[in-house]
Amino acid sequence: MLKRFCLALFIASTLACEADPRISKIVSENDLKPELQQSVVTRSLVELLENFHYQKVFVNDAFSSIVFDEYLKALDNGKSYFLQSDIAGFEKFRLTMDDDLRSGDLSVAFYIFNVYQKRYNDRVAFALKEIDKKFDFTSNETYTYDREKLPWLKSEAESNNLWSKRVKYEMLNLKVTGTDEAKIKETLKKRYENLISQSRKFNNQDVFGIFMNSFTGTVDPHTNYFVPNRAQEFNEDLARTFEGIGARLQLENEVVKIAEIIPGGPAFKAKTLEVNDRIVAVAQGKDGEFVDVIGWRLDVTVTKIKGPKGTIVRLKVIPAGQELSATPKIIELIRDKVVLEDQSAKKTIKTISQDGKSYKIGIIQIPAFYADFKAMQARDPNYKSTTRDVKLLLDTLKRENVDAVVIDLRSNGGGSLPEAISLSGLFIKSGPIVQVRDRRNNVDIEEDEDPAVAWTGPLGVLQDRFSASASEIFAGAIQDYGRGIIIGNQSYGKGTVQQGIDMGRVIGTADKLMLKAAQTAGNKSGNAVGANAPEFGQINLTMAKFYRVNGSTTQHKGVVPDIELPTVFPKDKYGESSEPRALPWDTIPPSNYMMIADLNDVKRKLLAMHNKRMKTSLGYQNLLQDIADFAKREAETSVTLNEVQLKKERDDQEAKALERENQRRAAEGLAPLKKGESKPKDDIDFIRDEALLIMADYIQIK
Repeated sequence: MLKRFCLALFIASTLACEADPRISKIVSENDLKPELQQSVVTRSLVELLENFHYQKVFVNDAFSSIVFDEYLKALDNGKSYFLQSDIAGFEKFRLTMDDDLRSGDLSVAFYIFNVYQKRYNDRVAFALKEIDKKFDFTSNETYTYDREKLPWLKSEAESNNLWSKRVKYEMLNLKVTGTDEAKIKETLKKRYENLISQSRKFNNQDVFGIFMNSFTGTVDPHTNYFVPNRAQEFNEDLARTFEGIGARLQLENEVVKIAEIIPGGPAFKAKTLEVNDRIVAVAQGKDGEFVDVIGWRLDVTVTKIKGPKGTIVRLKVIPAGQELSATPKIIELIRDKVVLEDQSAKKTIKTISQDGKSYKIGIIQIPAFYADFKAMQARDPNYKSTTRDVKLLLDTLKRENVDAVVIDLRSNGGGSLPEAISLSGLFIKSGPIVQVRDRRNNVDIEEDEDPAVAWTGPLGVLQDRFSASASEIFAGAIQDYGRGIIIGNQSYGKGTVQQGIDMGRVIGTADKLMLKAAQTAGNKSGNAVGANAPEFGQINLTMAKFYRVNGSTTQHKGVVPDIELPTVFPKDKYGESSEPRALPWDTIPPSNYMMIADLNDVKRKLLAMHNKRMKTSLGYQNLLQDIADFAKREAETSVTLNEVQLKKERDDQEAKALERENQRRAAEGLAPLKKGESKPKDDIDFIRDEALLIMADYIQIK
């Protein structure tokens, strides 16, 4: 076996290993290299997957071949960088990645990435030179932008031809908008220079994260590994809170700037920062030394600025509108807990007129099922969660005397399972909500035990193809109990249960002592890790499967709505059924539950009323046209490089969009728009509005 990874020997403060005979050459002395800690994590992940994943996992040669393909796909899915000769050279690794993973040898993974990065930088540098080339926009050339199903590039000459056409297309794309040549070149040069700059900022954590997710994705699409900082971001997103200064940051021309001040956070309260201010240096505490952060990666700068509640961070800031050479002002902020209200549940009220009557319908939009577990465990009486937020919104809607409530779960990818259960309990008196089967076929029935009901009136649930996981548990329970009407598209079909595991709990004491010894010897990571980030990262491991109370899993098939509306997203390309390694659909015995109502007759009536309305609905006809247009675009893989032809295509699209908008405006008694006139902002949402009309029908029937 061609192993060479040594876990205990250190020479000159680095890991001492013999050269791997499979790797014939070093791409560059500045190549990214793996760390000892990453090796330890890799070995631990293999053990976890083989021993605790929901389905039996065997990390063998067949598994290795899939990891190999997944990794190449993750790096170069569009087949625009690697050459056929590169792929041929990598083939000797196809059946050895399982051995590498088992022993923690990451040399091949990093070798492949370093070849990729070299190709990437070469291509972008080539594109930069092409910008000054004189192109002929009268020829009938085409640029193939989607190469996923094509062979790898045969040679550098073929790659040059592809990238020359790419630059030509990007130039033409700006030219047809009326942009002058000098501005086009300036824009493209900045674009490609930024790509090179971002490539240089790649670190070994990035490479490790890509390779580990190629590994875990070979098992199933929802088992994911997060490197430390990504794990922290994931957990903060789930909690809808974080500890820091309360500002969203973005990178612009190598400098971090303030993109948004979050209401209620330290920056908002202090009123010392403004949107578009630029941060050029960061210091910790009252006396810490300032560190220049110009040219740093955004995530590394964010790590420096975030920190535990109550600690001090000082910033050197160039105020918005001033030159970067201006004298910076120093701002001191005390970090605090920041709640992301804009990503939380929120309500609106719409009035619908139907058959001479008006109905007030409350809409509660839930972007995710979130909960601040840390605050909950600390017994904070004001901890944030989906159920608590929705309960308050329902109380407000009741005071507003709404006639019905719609829970909008569109694009809600899920989140906390306990929140899906407790949210269901706001509408169902008590009883089982979901069944969970583990890898040993043990079935646990999760129940709502609180008899209190927050809303007893008419209820609708609006979902789409991207409503997944916890969203499907909630919608499935509402449907199975006959508590409400499910409207929209067939949901995503994610019926697997993941548990977030801090890898620090998995890695053994001996490995930790070895890593500590390595750090003492000077083999330290150069990657900044957030104060609240798990040191060894986190894996979200698939350990069980969801089943509805009726016994059907939500896996693969999702929840089929009672009133189904068409969608532009086809099931064979979007959703769990499009995933090649998705777990299958199956059933188990139903749990013991009592339906609230039999809505089958009501559903038939609602469907008939909906279908009648669709026969004359302009919005429905527009949606069908959108679906046809989307399918046509999805099938296209290339674009013309002829200026006249491309401009005609764009003009035709704009004319079609203007005609459709004016048809809608005419139906509403509004003045038509002229060509080039901006469309005023409005609140047009055909799917939502039809759901409200269905709810008005529901109220009438009840």
